[in-house]
This record gives sequence, structure tokens and C-alpha cells, in this order.
Amino acid sequence: MKQENWTTQLGVIMAVAGSAVGLGNFLRFPGQAAMYGGGAFMIPYFIAFILLGLPIVWAEWTLGRYAGIRGYHSASGIFRCVTGRRSMAYAGSFCVTLTTIITSFYVFIEGWCLAYALRYFFGWMGHGADRNFSKLFIETAGLEGNGALFQNGLMNFNLLCMVFCLLLNYVLIYRGIVKGIEWFCSLALPALLVCSLIILARVLTLGNPTGIEGQSIIDGLGFVWNPSQPNKTLWESLSNPETWLAGAGQVFFSLSLGFGVICTYASYTRRNDDIVLSGLTAAAGNGFCEAVIAAMMIIPAAYIFLGPAFLTPENLNSSFAIGFQALPEVFHQMPMGRVFGFLFFFLLFLAAVTSSISTLQPAVTLLEEGLQLGRKSSLTIAGMITTFGAFFTAYFTKNLTALDTMDFWVCNVLIFMMAEVQIIIFGWVLGTDAGMAELQHGTQIRIPYFFRFIMKYVSPLYLLVVFIAWVYLKSSEQLDKILQNPVVQLSLGFIAFVAIFNLVITSQALARWEKQEQLDKNTSDWEI
Repeated sequence: MKQENWTTQLGVIMAVAGSAVGLGNFLRFPGQAAMYGGGAFMIPYFIAFILLGLPIVWAEWTLGRYAGIRGYHSASGIFRCVTGRRSMAYAGSFCVTLTTIITSFYVFIEGWCLAYALRYFFGWMGHGADRNFSKLFIETAGLEGNGALFQNGLMNFNLLCMVFCLLLNYVLIYRGIVKGIEWFCSLALPALLVCSLIILARVLTLGNPTGIEGQSIIDGLGFVWNPSQPNKTLWESLSNPETWLAGAGQVFFSLSLGFGVICTYASYTRRNDDIVLSGLTAAAGNGFCEAVIAAMMIIPAAYIFLGPAFLTPENLNSSFAIGFQALPEVFHQMPMGRVFGFLFFFLLFLAAVTSSISTLQPAVTLLEEGLQLGRKSSLTIAGMITTFGAFFTAYFTKNLTALDTMDFWVCNVLIFMMAEVQIIIFGWVLGTDAGMAELQHGTQIRIPYFFRFIMKYVSPLYLLVVFIAWVYLKSSEQLDKILQNPVVQLSLGFIAFVAIFNLVITSQALARWEKQEQLDKNTSDWEI
């Protein structure tokens, strides 16, 4: 099989940034910040970015390139190659499970973005005096009941958009690393950034359009950046372990940490590529998009038009929902608002696709390596699983139970576990000295020496503490949901099925790798 590599340094940066920049930045981050105290949320977020985000980004880049130049590109192959241990291939298979589940529900939300873009384009947003964008979102997302896949014998509008998203993802993945992923990310991300900056400028000039005292743009910005709020002090926010859990979880979700995506992408880099610069640039760009652009664009808009009482865990349907309810109000106040509404949601849809193609790629790679299949066959198998998962999510839309269950268990549990494995492999198996030497090969940037201490001791301990906090805070609540809600049980059953499937494929990959290595050894002995 011909080895693929990124064509340029910028291409791989854009691809990794594309994996990170998307719905997690423009929808999930504002939702998380709104639910956990506004400015107070920024403190655990930035601490997690420094102590977890950057170290694990660099660790994944290192592990990926190290294994990639030795011919391994799947998370299973990368973990086994770096550690030399057969069992670690099975651990790597859970990265593929994680990305497969994320793709399954992510394309469903992509369908929302595309549906909103088309509603703006055709003038279906209802900008009259009786407009109610929160109600529109609940109706279009299908939150009021399960099973609304068809209307009058035809697929509903959101479902049609989701099907298109699935097909687009499959086409781009089929085209490969360079002609598909790199090409698409290089076009979509700059366009999204330009449009977002224009909308941000409009939000910052809104003033007080509702005329309600205490709901001006200044008050909205104060909610974003002031750690203490009128109804909640800084200590009340920071003494809540869930705030720290949410901050770390957001860093992981938005940077695609623990997914195995960065490892897989990094495995296609060349030996002398500057992976320190690539990792730092992608991480910093991702942080800027969510902590500056998205936070200052969406949260103040929600504060102005929906009121501060809306920005609470009790009132937000989902952390993904806030943008769909707040931004239409902003566009209603803008000159050419219909145009900018279309552009924003269309470009957000494109950015979402750059993320979902990255989460689909690891599954395709494992099938290529495990079963020695071609790209078309591997994509067909992976596509069948993710298509089933997407329709499963679309069917059980009431209160977003299926989506939130998969999001919680994958993005708040599996991600932490896999990130712990990766940082331990870097710091304790490969070793910080060897790891840092590999990381800094080909770079002009010298990483401060104290990062060795952070990557070996602080990051693993931080992850462990956060995970223990999750068990303490959430385990009993989640157990009750499992016992009482059949949809939760079915969602966990789907996760278990994907995990078992990937374990089986990994066992086939191990057999093939070991057979090939034995052949190579026999050939080497014969030549000697």
C-alpha cells in the first residue's frame, strides 16, 4: 500500500486545526462556559489547557510520528509500536471506538447546521414579530419526541441534511489524506474565521437592543470575562468540582485529545517535520477560536436576547444548543442578517465536516491495517457502522437522550482514560528524555525544560484527579439513568458493540503484524 504524507507543513496544521475547530468551539464551549459561571469557567479551562492540553497534544504528535515512520498509522498499531507490548494494541482500539461513536452523533449536529443554513438561504427562519428561535430549535431538532424520522412519508428536513453530511464525509475520506482531508480543511477554515470575525464585530456593536436594564453588550461581556457574577461568587464556582471537570473536558473535546486523531494524523508526517510548531499552532488557533471569538460572539448575544436566567444548567437543553437559539437573534439585528446567518451556519457546517472526517479516519485506518483492505472496502465497513449510529441518534431525539448519553460516556469518560494511557506511554514507557528528543527533532523551537516535569508527573496526576472527581460526582447519577432509561441502555449497548468490533479487528491486525515481522526476521537471518 502506498504511503501517504501531507504535502506541506501548513496542510497538516490546517488538518489538525480542522479536527479541533468546529462545533466544540462555536457551540459546546459557549454552552459549557454559560452553564459553569461565565468568567469563572475560564480559570479551570486555561489551567487545563496548559497542564493537559499542550502536553498531551505534543505527546500525541510524538507517538504518531514515531510509529508512522515505522509503518504504523492506526492507534492500535501506534500504541504497540511505541511500547513493544501486544496488549497495548487492544488499548489503542478504544481510541477508534471513541472516534466512531463521536462521528455517529456529530454528523447529526452537522445536519442542524446545514438545516439552519438552508433555512436562512430560502428565508424560512420566521423573522416576523412572533419569531421564537428557541421554539424553532426544539422543533427542528426533534426534541419533543422520538421516532420523527419521516413526515408525510418523506424524510424530515433535518434528516435529509444529516444524510447529505454522511455522504460528504464518506466522499472526502475516500479521496484520501491529501486530496480529501487536506484540501477541504485548507479551504473551509479560513472562510469560517473571516465570517466569524465579521459577526463578532456586529455583536460587539449591538449596544442594548432590547432596552432591558442589565442586558447590554457590556453586561454580556462582563459575564464572559468577570470571574464573579451577581448571583454566584468566584469561590462558589471554583469550589464546584463539576466546573473543573467541565473545563478539562472542554479542552479534551475541542483539541481532539485522547481520540487518537492527532496520533493518526501525525503518523503521516515526515521525519524532519516540525511537529512542535504544528501542535502549538493548531492548539493555539483552536483556543483563540473558542475562548475569544466564540465566547465573545455567542454568550453576550444569549445574555442580551435570552437573558441571564437562560444561561444556567437548568434552562439549557444541551451545551450544543445555545448557538442555535442565540445567534438567530443577532442576525435578526444585523443589516443583511439573512446573508450572514446563511454564511455562518454554512461555514460552521463546513468546519464540523473538517472535524467529523478526522474522527472517521482512524476507523478506516484500523480496517486498512487490520484486514489489509483497500480504502473503499474499509470506508464501506466504517461507514455502515457510523450510518447506523447517526440514524440511531436521529431516532432517539427526545431530550437528546441518545446524543447526550454517547457524548457523556465518550467525551467525559473514554477520553480521559485514553489520554491517561497516552501521556503515561510518553512519560513512562518511551521516557521523557527519549520522548522530548523525538518531539524536538526537526524543530527550531525549544520547549521549556519544566514541561518534562509536567508531562511525566503533573498531567497524569491531574487526569487521575479529574477522573476520580467524575466517579465521585457522576457515577451514582449515571447508574440511575442506566437502570431507569431504556434509551440510555441502548446507547451504551451501541458503544459496547463498537468496542467489541474494534477489539476483533485489532486481533486480526496483531496476527498480520506478527506474521509480517516474523517474515522480515527470517528474511534478515537468511541474508546474514
